[in-house]
Amino acid sequence: MVAMSDEISKQEEFVLRTLEERNIRFVRLWFTDVLGFLKSVAIAPAELDNAFAEGIGFDGSAIEGFARESESDMLAKPDAATFTVLPWRTQSPGAGRMFCDITMPDGTPSSADPRNVLKKVLRKAADMGYTCYTHPEMEFFLFKNAPEAGVVPIPVDSGGYFDQTPSAVGHDFRRQAITMLEAMGVSVEFSHHEGAPGQQEIDLRYADALSTADNIMTFRHVVKEVALDQGFHASFMPKPFTDHPGSGMHTHFSLFKGEANAFYDEKGDLGLSDVGRSFIAGILKHAREFTAITNQWVNSYKRLSGGGEAPAFVTWGHNDRSSLVRVPSYKPKKENSTRVEVRSPDSACNPYLAFAVIIAAGLEGVEKKYKLENSAVPEKLPTSLDEAISAMESSTLVRDALGADVFEYVLRNKKAEWAEYRRQVSAYELDRYLPVL
Repeated sequence: MVAMSDEISKQEEFVLRTLEERNIRFVRLWFTDVLGFLKSVAIAPAELDNAFAEGIGFDGSAIEGFARESESDMLAKPDAATFTVLPWRTQSPGAGRMFCDITMPDGTPSSADPRNVLKKVLRKAADMGYTCYTHPEMEFFLFKNAPEAGVVPIPVDSGGYFDQTPSAVGHDFRRQAITMLEAMGVSVEFSHHEGAPGQQEIDLRYADALSTADNIMTFRHVVKEVALDQGFHASFMPKPFTDHPGSGMHTHFSLFKGEANAFYDEKGDLGLSDVGRSFIAGILKHAREFTAITNQWVNSYKRLSGGGEAPAFVTWGHNDRSSLVRVPSYKPKKENSTRVEVRSPDSACNPYLAFAVIIAAGLEGVEKKYKLENSAVPEKLPTSLDEAISAMESSTLVRDALGADVFEYVLRNKKAEWAEYRRQVSAYELDRYLPVL
């Protein structure tokens, strides 16, 4: 405990020293609400000592899913290990940012903090002897026009998969976004144009699951900043077009025991160990139950049910890119590259909660030694948010992974979203029925 405290103290000293050396006069403290929206409060460097020691107070009842009015006092405590300078605030004085952990006034972690939800699941993995690493493939759209009610979005290009588009649009955008991400310590593996007009993909490098979730929140913010700077609008909406593929967040998972990849077995089928196979089996067993978390919006189900490479069934495989879980083999017989790819999440999910439920499902499979089998008649993933809510509502695993407070809030919020969606008269109905009925 003393060693950990000393390490934290050194990180905090590094932050304070950097603020002075780099003439940084504003520090943005970031955290995420239950729906996955980024929140921010700016403080002066003079307040940072106190923020490290005691946290910054705020009204939790004003944040989606955090607290009722009767228990609204909360604290945001910055995590010094996440400090970075904001690269789009390069003129002096500069600005930096840190992610925060949310606590109650007595210092106990808030049960409603998505970062804490993921930390709790990762502690279980650690107790089992594992570190979980993740690698997300982030898809999104670039549009020429800002969102406006009743106006169809216009893609910045008409390119397709891996197309080399004119440098004035997607290529130049990705270069600038990656430069900013790297400046903030977010490592990028590669980038390319995706299958639909205006659709981009940028893949983040492997990192531990908590760092990856932080990186995804940073990624979405940076992408939107760069898009605005270039006069575009970036959107992580799962499926903005009926006739084009949607945007997913295919995520690769692996468990390590020390330096050894627990998913690797040279003699196993596809190089996969019994641990890896049980991890997949756990995901498949609980996939329908956690879909309301990995695909949390009404629009998410237009992607899952829209064909293409989006998974619609609870299946696993090797070469089939429509499988829910795929075992890639880009580098066969290479231990560290053995992993499983979960293809259902979309890039508009809350990454902390999505990782928490997927890892919890996989760990249950490992803990209970689930057998991985091929089903003759695979289950369908939920085809609507309503169906996903019903599947989640009776899930003990999702309730335990999220905690009762987050679990109940998500159910209430999503039921309200579905009710609001269901009562809307759509453009499809007007176009189809108004002329003939």
